[in-house]
Amino acid sequence: MTWIAEHLWLIPILPLAAAGITALTKQAYRRFASSLAIWAMFGALVLSCMAFVSTLGRPTSAANLHEVHNFDWFQIGETTLRLGWVLDPLTAIMLVMVSFVSLLIFIYSVGYMAHDENYTRFFCFLSLFAAAMLGLIISNNLLLLFICWELVGLASYLLIGFWYHKPSAVAAAKKAFITTRIGDVVFFLGILWLYSQAGTLLFYDHGNGCLEKSLLTELVGRTTVGGMAVTTGIGLLIFCGAIGKSGQVPLHVWLPDAMEGPTPVSALIHAATMVAAGVFLMARVFPILDPNSIGVTGSAAALTVVTWVGVITAVFAACIAVAQTDIKRILAYSTVSQLGFMMMGLGVGGVAVGMFHLITHAFFKALLFLGAGSVIHGCHEEQDVRRMGGLRKWMPVTFATYAIGMMALSGVPIFFSGFWSKDEILHAAHGWHVSHAPFYLGIFGALLTAFYMTRQVCYVFFGKYRGESHEQRSALQEKSELVTHSAHSASDPHESPRVMIWPLIILATFAVVLGFIGTPAWPWFQNYLMGKKAVLNFGELVQPDVVSVLLMSTAVVIVGIGLGGWLYGLKSVNSADELDVLERVRPDIYILLKNKFYVNEFYEATIIRFNAWWAEFCDTLDYWVWNGIVLAISYSILGLSWVNRIFDENVINLGFDEGCRELRQGGRLLSLLQNGRVQNYLRIIGIALVVLILALIWGCRAS
Repeated sequence: MTWIAEHLWLIPILPLAAAGITALTKQAYRRFASSLAIWAMFGALVLSCMAFVSTLGRPTSAANLHEVHNFDWFQIGETTLRLGWVLDPLTAIMLVMVSFVSLLIFIYSVGYMAHDENYTRFFCFLSLFAAAMLGLIISNNLLLLFICWELVGLASYLLIGFWYHKPSAVAAAKKAFITTRIGDVVFFLGILWLYSQAGTLLFYDHGNGCLEKSLLTELVGRTTVGGMAVTTGIGLLIFCGAIGKSGQVPLHVWLPDAMEGPTPVSALIHAATMVAAGVFLMARVFPILDPNSIGVTGSAAALTVVTWVGVITAVFAACIAVAQTDIKRILAYSTVSQLGFMMMGLGVGGVAVGMFHLITHAFFKALLFLGAGSVIHGCHEEQDVRRMGGLRKWMPVTFATYAIGMMALSGVPIFFSGFWSKDEILHAAHGWHVSHAPFYLGIFGALLTAFYMTRQVCYVFFGKYRGESHEQRSALQEKSELVTHSAHSASDPHESPRVMIWPLIILATFAVVLGFIGTPAWPWFQNYLMGKKAVLNFGELVQPDVVSVLLMSTAVVIVGIGLGGWLYGLKSVNSADELDVLERVRPDIYILLKNKFYVNEFYEATIIRFNAWWAEFCDTLDYWVWNGIVLAISYSILGLSWVNRIFDENVINLGFDEGCRELRQGGRLLSLLQNGRVQNYLRIIGIALVVLILALIWGCRAS
């Protein structure tokens, strides 16, 4: 075992230690807090790169693909619970992605949160978030993974509600926490079921882990309700946890509301950490979903469910994104849609297909969110795209990097990573033996993605500026005479500081180059995850099925961007109050999409209302029934105590007291006979003698 595999725990420990130290640091030590968090994450990145390098060039046998370090945690009777960590290509590539993207977000946060009064606390929460995600990645035990999974949920709650003075942020934090707990409860049931069936929660344990061939061979032969395989049931329960964490339908409602947190938090949640955790979980337990992937003949029904949930989510969220006006919410629904694509990729093509899109998406979505933060920062906290416009002349670097991210997300051909990773998913869907519907729905989702991202870019960077103008602020200043001349110039949009710009440039670079590690001509990424050696073969690019999908996805992107540019670029928006083009054409459909298909309202009218009614019913039951019963019993006991007291005082005590009084008086009289006076004794004897004589005389006469 390599040194880094044995000491893999150091990677999450570094940011965790930074979070612990920062938690004890005074708010005044701002620079210390940010520096500690950044250097801890840099150390984690260095160790992650070491882990990644150690996985290169390994032998291709399955036994050598996973390096594990397991240890006894505690023992109850004869049962020992073991934990551990695993180093394999899946772990290594995720460690590098999470630590690298998180490091850039940490650096960006120095500029974005510079004026926040809780700056120190913010970096404490960021470090905790990153540590939990890194711990989740290295886990070789489903219980340890679940512990880190819950810590990710806690950190997301703290960060989404970081601006706790805003009611909307508090509500969003609670919504995210509670919604994801729904999936987590079912996930935990899956963990219990797996342990009851397998007797272990270790993924890899030298042939005895729950993801290894020998144990899965036993599990696939067992059935449950309706003849369903045990592995299918367990896989579906675990998938419920991923549905919550990765914002899949129907538990997607928390993800757009998470935008209430600071923009670096949005980037961290939507790109590198929380939402990626669900997809990573499915990739990690993939042998349970599809035992055939490791040579065990079994049902892959759970994988079919994953596919359909993913494709429905991808199209559903893309439709909603078309009609949103908040710059961050557009990206949020885009994230939900892309997560659907990842789930679909896992279902139709396997781990490599889904994970390739996860890795490329992490970089260009982090770029887009940080770019959106730069726009918001430059527009003085404005988030409505209708009140922006023409920002490319004020923010040229932000515009250039954002455009790269937009093209990567839209899948612009050849030079952008999103094209290759999304095309890989569509190609796998095209050959899916179950149904061709996911392929056509995926094509439609890709069309919508190109359209709504072009719409957003046109609204934000093209046309004329529709925000509060310099002249308007000057007029307000002349009236109020409260704003200085320096404040006017600050009213115009402006480029962000270098500490925010450089992360954008780095992410934009990776948004381009990452796509080339997974092309059909050189599928390095796919082969790396399987422990195989990639071979460069340009002939794969001209295979008929590959060419047909490439041409179709290219045509879809061109149509989507062209339609968006025609509607929102050529026909530029002149006023922030002007109706959207789609709203003028089909107001009914636009309002439906703008209101997110009324899913939140549906939940409000059904589940939440029922929950509120049930809570009120329980409160009423508790107050009037259970509380009434308790009060009745208590009053009955109190009444009996009063009766007992009266009986005790007026019967028992009174009788006893009177008896004692009579006895005392009798004793007093008897004491008079024994007072020690002889004359009294003689007097009594004389009286007694007279009485006796009289009695004898009366007796003799009577006889």
